[in-house]
Amino acid sequence: MKRKNKVLITLRVMPPTVWRRSPDRAVVLDREVSSYGAHWETFGRVSCGVGRPTHNWVLSAALVLIPLLSLHAADVPLMLTDRTPQRYELTERASQIDSRARPHPEIDFVFEKGGKPADVQNASVDTRVKPQGKLVIWLMGHSVPLFERVNSYGLHVIRVHYANGWFGKFGNQSPGDDGLLLGKIRLEAATGEDFSPLVTIPKPDGMMERALQFVKWLAKENPQGRWDYFLTPDHQALRWDRVIMAGSSHGSTTSARFAKHQRVDRVVMFCGPRDQLEIWQALPSATPANRFFAFSHVLDGGWTGHHYDRSWELLGLHQFGPIVNVDKAAPPYGNTRRLITDADVKNDAKRAHSSVVPGGAAPKDVSGKFKHETVWRYLFTHPIEQVGPPVPRDPNLPMDLRSMEKKPSKTTR
Repeated sequence: MKRKNKVLITLRVMPPTVWRRSPDRAVVLDREVSSYGAHWETFGRVSCGVGRPTHNWVLSAALVLIPLLSLHAADVPLMLTDRTPQRYELTERASQIDSRARPHPEIDFVFEKGGKPADVQNASVDTRVKPQGKLVIWLMGHSVPLFERVNSYGLHVIRVHYANGWFGKFGNQSPGDDGLLLGKIRLEAATGEDFSPLVTIPKPDGMMERALQFVKWLAKENPQGRWDYFLTPDHQALRWDRVIMAGSSHGSTTSARFAKHQRVDRVVMFCGPRDQLEIWQALPSATPANRFFAFSHVLDGGWTGHHYDRSWELLGLHQFGPIVNVDKAAPPYGNTRRLITDADVKNDAKRAHSSVVPGGAAPKDVSGKFKHETVWRYLFTHPIEQVGPPVPRDPNLPMDLRSMEKKPSKTTR
């Protein structure tokens, strides 16, 4: 006969004292408890994890116990028990993982290009590194240097094949009547739900479902990586509270738009967000503003054209510190969310655009090492609760950029 494990929970009502499961969980615990503040008016108040006896302490205690049990279940740390710890790199085509996946050539969303597979998806994890229990979903081309660094931080990372080729067809129609035209397409591409009348992207072809099916595949193919940690108990969805959305250029823009819709753990935006004529950046956000981190080069056309700094203000990032030049400051950069660099890129705006991501365009020091190693680590791992002081909006920042956009010549096709 199998023995059933018994869990003994002891709940004590004492003079004011802080309840802690462990010292490093005190802050999180306090926040979770205080979120039930509306109920304390009836059954006795518990504020910031501090309890006091009341006329109905049983009900009060129950209200504390319920969120604590939920918190415990949610915060089980990820443990890796790989017998041969190593860095794993895995690839598979989206069309092979999910038979429901379909190409959409009308928006350049296809399975093959030039006779080569176009729907290859990438994943990596390093089981030699203590895991942080976070999954990075990267929305841009596969970058080995970036994946290597993300893994070295203890993060899992995947790149999924999703609809991102539509911009050439609809980009010049922005902002639309409501100022949300591109944002709606991005949201449909990310979710597979009907947000835009201009495209039809079903659920199996949205980023969310492609990511879910890929992680389920990874959980089977690479059990050493414990990819199942990022799935809900029924394996029907991702644990988005454990997901970091990240991307560069249009990938950072879609990451930000998706995070406004779906709460995630963090958003890392390289050279973005764009959609400089639109206003979706100011919409109410499911992901709190302090969870957005951004990094740009000052010679990038998106910076000189005020695409990025406009988006940063609309996202509310000025509430967490000023814009900081990482080449003139040290980590943690005043705990700000807005970082820039003026590192030498030979006055090349195109190189500047991609120089903020690890790779061939990224600036190096005299020893040949990347200059921005500490910046990249900061973007992906800086504690969310540590923020800089709020600063006023920039009064000189143009928010309506329509008059600044170059109009195509009548002779240009």
